Parts: sequence; C-alpha cells; structure tokens
Amino acid sequence: MGKVAVMGAGSWGTTYAMLCADAGEDVVLWARRQEVADEVDAEHRNSGYLGDVELPHSLRATADAAEALRDAEIVVLGVPSVGLRDSLEAWRELVPRKAIAVSLVKGIELATRKRASQVIREVWDFPYAQAVVVSGPNLAKELARRMPGGTVAAGPETQIVRRVQAASHTPYFRVYTNPDVVGVEIGGAVKNAIALAAGMADGMGFGDNTRAMLITRGLAEMTRLGVALGGNPLTFSGLAGMGDLVATCISPQSRNRGVGEQLAKGRKLDDIIAEMNMVAEGVKSSRAILDIATEHEVEMPIVEHVVKVVHDGLAPADMLASLMGRSPKAEFHGMPAL
Repeated sequence: MGKVAVMGAGSWGTTYAMLCADAGEDVVLWARRQEVADEVDAEHRNSGYLGDVELPHSLRATADAAEALRDAEIVVLGVPSVGLRDSLEAWRELVPRKAIAVSLVKGIELATRKRASQVIREVWDFPYAQAVVVSGPNLAKELARRMPGGTVAAGPETQIVRRVQAASHTPYFRVYTNPDVVGVEIGGAVKNAIALAAGMADGMGFGDNTRAMLITRGLAEMTRLGVALGGNPLTFSGLAGMGDLVATCISPQSRNRGVGEQLAKGRKLDDIIAEMNMVAEGVKSSRAILDIATEHEVEMPIVEHVVKVVHDGLAPADMLASLMGRSPKAEFHGMPAL
C-alpha cells in the first residue's frame, strides 16, 4: 500500500479519506483551514461536516498541501468543480508526476464545459489513464457511519483502476470498476440538476408518482447526453447512473434536492446558498450541462427548465406547467437502442 493524499476536507473528502484508512492505506487529508486539520489530528473528528463521527486514528491531516502531496501514490481531488482548476494549478508543481489522480468531483466546469477528469489531465498534463473517476450513491454522512454502500471507479487502464478500487474497498463499502469514464462522470453531474427538479416537486407538495416520473425521465435525459458524448448506455443503469440519481433525488441529505425544495417554497437562491457550508453542484453545473446538450442536439427538458428557474427567474409552478404541457412523445424517444 502506498500513500493516499485526499485534497479537500469537506464531508465527502473526509469520508473518502476514512474509507481509504479503513482499507489499510496510509492516508493524509489536506484541509484548507488549519483548525480543521488540527481537529482531525487531535480529536479524530471533523465536526463541521460530519458531526460526532469518529475518524480512524491512523488518519492524519494537514493544512500544508506540499506535506500532503509529498510522495503520494494516489491523489484524491475532493474540491468543488468551481474551484478545481485554481486548486490544480496551485498544486501542479507539488504533485508527483506518476501519481494516480482520483476525481470525486460531480460537476462540469462552467467556462469550458469540461468534465473534472479533463481539467485534471489538462492542468497537470497527465495521460488519459492516469485520471480515474469515482462516483456513485455516496451520501457522506451514511458512509461515515459505516452503513453499507458502494461506488464505481472508472478508468481505461485495468491495473490503475484496480489499484484505486483496492484503496477504498472495505467490508462495508464495495467498489466496482468500469472503463466508461465519460458515462460515469456525466451521471454524477446530471443527477444534481435532476435532483433540483425533484426538490422543487417536493417543495410544491407533490407525491411519489411525481418523484418517480422525474427520476425516470431524468435518467432518460442523462442517458441521451451520456451516449451522445461517447458513454456506454449500460453505465446509466448502474450505481453511477440510476443509483446516484435515486439517492440524490430522494434523500433529505441531498444538498441539490434541498435547494430545489427551498426554491419551490419561495426562498431566494442567494439566501439558500448563503446558509450552506457545502456546495450544491447542480446550481452552477446545470447551465454547462444544458450548453453541452444544446451543442450536441440532445433534448433535456428537465435540465432546461431547472436552468430557467435557477438562473432566469422562472417560478417553479410555471416550470411544472411548461414541462407537463410539452407535446406527447414515445417513451424511448431519442434513446439508444440496446
């Protein structure tokens, strides 16, 4: 086992560091704030994100990026998509050139419309196989309490992906491999936009029929876009597609679902975001996702309407009327034939 550096001490970054420590890795967690690193080291907790969850005593933390990255075999990126490029540039001279980069990012860079693995390879000048994506239904607070869960590690090189798989595979957390980097990343990004719509439905008081319709039609949008970009349609029926979509659309722990719910209750987006200590990736990424879909002539009506609410001021009730008033279509309109 080699050294694993987890860059980002938010809820999922800290939890992923815990998973790697439980899997027997030598793990260092980088925190932006010294007080967070001190709490992890001294009290084995990250109370600001994970409450009273006790972290492994073997898990070390630091606010010094150079110390975290020194001699790392695996470098895990647990920062939001909006700050990913700046972080990568700051760490470019510190990261070992042969390290495996692992992205936990579930968003699209707004300015470039690039997926996180693309940004990592561009900034660090890494080969395609050296950037692996980890994505799935991974609600951090449940996994931090060691409730059973699973995820997908995606990359084109079998040996590298299996190394990442082994780094966080534990008796309570199963890691599956998949060569479909594009599909796994698109699933992780699109589900956040769909969860905003699901939250709006919850906020308007609708029930399980509405939620189920949004999830399944959201899966259709996710699949259409993913396949248009070169993804495997089967990926979207797995943990990084349907699995992550369901968890994010139904869980009270889902940040994106929660933002949508508050919007439907009449609150202003700026006020909602100001109260959060974590990022709801779908808020910014939804516009980039829609831009990609438009460029590739892919229909994504749910994402389109989410953008209208979040960015253009459309009322959630008007979004509902517009979506439900669309012309009837075949259920698998625009879907790839399996």
